[in-house]
Amino acid sequence: MAYQKVNADQRAPGHSQYLDNDDLQATALDLEWDMEKELEEPGFDQFQLDSAENQNLGHSETTDLNLDSIQPATSPKGRFQRLQEESDYISHYTRSAPKSNRCNFCHLLKILCTAIIVFIFGILIGYYIHTNCPSDSPSSGTVDHQLYQEILKTIQAEDIKKSFRDMDESGEHHPQPTDTRTENEIPHILTHRNLVQLYKSEDDMEVSKKIKTQWTSLGLEDVQFVNYSVLLNLPGLSPSTVTLSSSGECFHPDGQPCSEEARKESSQDLLYSYAAYSAKGTLKAEVIDVSYGMADDLKRIRKMKNVTNRIALLKLGKLPLLYKLSLLEKAGFGGVLLYIDPCDLPKTVNPSHDIFMVPLNPGGDPSTPGYPSVDGSFRQSQSNLTSLLVQPISASLVAKLISSPKARTKNDVCSPLQLPNNEIRVVSLQVQTVTKLKTVTNVVGYVMGLTSPDRYIIVGSHHHTAHSYNGQEWASSTAIITAFIRALMPKVKRGWRPDRTIVFCSWGGTAFGNIGSYEWGEDFKTVLQKNVVAYINLHSPIRGNSTLRPVASPSLQQLVVEKNNFNCTRRTQCPETNISSIQIQGDADYFINHLGVPSVQFAYEDIKTLELSGEVILQIANEPVLPFNALDIALEVQNNLKGDQPNTHQLLAMASRLRESAELFQSDEMRPANDPKERAPIRIRMLNDILQDMEKSFLVQQVPPGFYRNILYHLDERTGQFSILVEAWEHCKPLATDETLQEALSKVLNSINSAHVYFKAGLDVFKSVLDGKN
Repeated sequence: MAYQKVNADQRAPGHSQYLDNDDLQATALDLEWDMEKELEEPGFDQFQLDSAENQNLGHSETTDLNLDSIQPATSPKGRFQRLQEESDYISHYTRSAPKSNRCNFCHLLKILCTAIIVFIFGILIGYYIHTNCPSDSPSSGTVDHQLYQEILKTIQAEDIKKSFRDMDESGEHHPQPTDTRTENEIPHILTHRNLVQLYKSEDDMEVSKKIKTQWTSLGLEDVQFVNYSVLLNLPGLSPSTVTLSSSGECFHPDGQPCSEEARKESSQDLLYSYAAYSAKGTLKAEVIDVSYGMADDLKRIRKMKNVTNRIALLKLGKLPLLYKLSLLEKAGFGGVLLYIDPCDLPKTVNPSHDIFMVPLNPGGDPSTPGYPSVDGSFRQSQSNLTSLLVQPISASLVAKLISSPKARTKNDVCSPLQLPNNEIRVVSLQVQTVTKLKTVTNVVGYVMGLTSPDRYIIVGSHHHTAHSYNGQEWASSTAIITAFIRALMPKVKRGWRPDRTIVFCSWGGTAFGNIGSYEWGEDFKTVLQKNVVAYINLHSPIRGNSTLRPVASPSLQQLVVEKNNFNCTRRTQCPETNISSIQIQGDADYFINHLGVPSVQFAYEDIKTLELSGEVILQIANEPVLPFNALDIALEVQNNLKGDQPNTHQLLAMASRLRESAELFQSDEMRPANDPKERAPIRIRMLNDILQDMEKSFLVQQVPPGFYRNILYHLDERTGQFSILVEAWEHCKPLATDETLQEALSKVLNSINSAHVYFKAGLDVFKSVLDGKN
């Protein structure tokens, strides 16, 4: 009777076709033990050895091990299966009479010899596999911190400074408010606006060429320009002015008199103190102090005064600028004087004469909203994006408008700038801008992935602007991204590659409303929607003086915390990671709000913390299973619904169901996939496809101006609820019922339900695949 070995271990797809040494040893031992047990069992009347199998065992040193013949068995006897008797048997034994001791000894000797031969043969095959055959398991089965550190340890601060100096030769700096804190420490100011400096040149081709030359010389693959002809709103031939009607005094935005001498000394600086895409012209009207322009402020003011065609004195902060301007425009104001109250800045900063520029553009080329500015595209004719005359001014000019002394600090308490209620100020505001079609250039290069080249990690910075925080002018985003490329490419040249493709982008036109990134995203939207895994934002990577302030999607927050804790073990100080999901400035905007791509941004204290960003990039690019956390999204949703919030009972119930489905997905699919033995290629690919698209369920179509379409992001660190709900509750306070609130509640409910259905569908797909295999 013939026997076949039963394979008890169900190999996962993608496992090596050869057994390793331990498997062959176990096979030999099982063979010896089971055959002895089988022979000793009562009722075992007869058996026969297949002649071909016996021959193969006798010549095992010249025959390959054929695993195709090893099939699972259902025999109640255990791991051997009794087969039908065959006609060409060699010998036939019966147990009707007792066997002699000599016969039993012979059979045992044969079994022992067979086991020894298989054991030796297994050792030879195992040695051959480990020395000559590559493994089919993923090349990056575990987080290789040593590899990442080997790459990142070559980053030097001096290299970043040198890269910045090379870029800086292309243009001239213009002053802006200098801040020593991170943007999260002043979330209501720096998060909701772009305070930028512009180079003297209107086109950024010169600096783009330098970036391309640097990246190409470092070995980055296929570095190229991606150009778009877009509508830019530029300063006029002369700076804007504010004239006091009572005295006839004329002032520039920085508070200096409109003298010829002052204009000559700082003409370029004054020109670039403006609001891009503002209406232009002249307006003479009363100035009304609206503080931060909150809904309550406007309601109070409108009860006391007629605001039609008046000029609002508006502080930056607390809400997105575009949202506040929309409220002022709706209320009937004709102009806005925009400023930063010194009380909202650190004590070490004196912004009295600082001037700045803000874009009123929500994103992309205003003449081609929602579609790319490629040749042949229809262009809408609009030179401004608001009917308001908007002009940024310095705190010193505000002090002159309200007749306030410069020293407003008493007993270390700062007194906010405020126009007295019983006084009337009339000014003449003149705003001059020019609208032109200009070329915006993006620089794009990549490192091709090895196993999943069609999955992209985008690392984005910007050029044509230069930030200066506490004198650290070398901390520009382009210099940082170039330093990372310089550290990465030597490893690539020696043969190493990440599993997924890393795409490096330096965007143009960021100062005018993230135009370069928007146009590129709209141009390649179909590809990016399917293939982008994550966006790493290096908009302002080095700023602040003490604390790391990462901003990340909920699905990436756990990874950021793990990276920070791991790096803390190598440093003397280990500060707590203050991570949040708040609206951030910069070119991550399109990827977060239109593609639903998980994103992360770091703000650094010094060069050492640059390792965090580099490790996150490498781990996302190189891990077989994307390091995204599904359950954290569900927990974030539940946290957003905490507190005393009206009409949220349905949202809470739906959020509970989302958490249940996310927990099942996390335990049933993600945890097993983190075991290398369970990493079947088709299973990993399906899992990663689900992980990279989790946030798309939380994109809503219509939001108030300046608010994120991705509702997982908050307005600032102090706001723990869904931003669109916060705005809707403020809007409906004086009303018994309001459609705006109901609409906002519906948007959040539909997003939560969509995510719940998404996770359930993912679980069903995995179950169907597994059932099909069984």
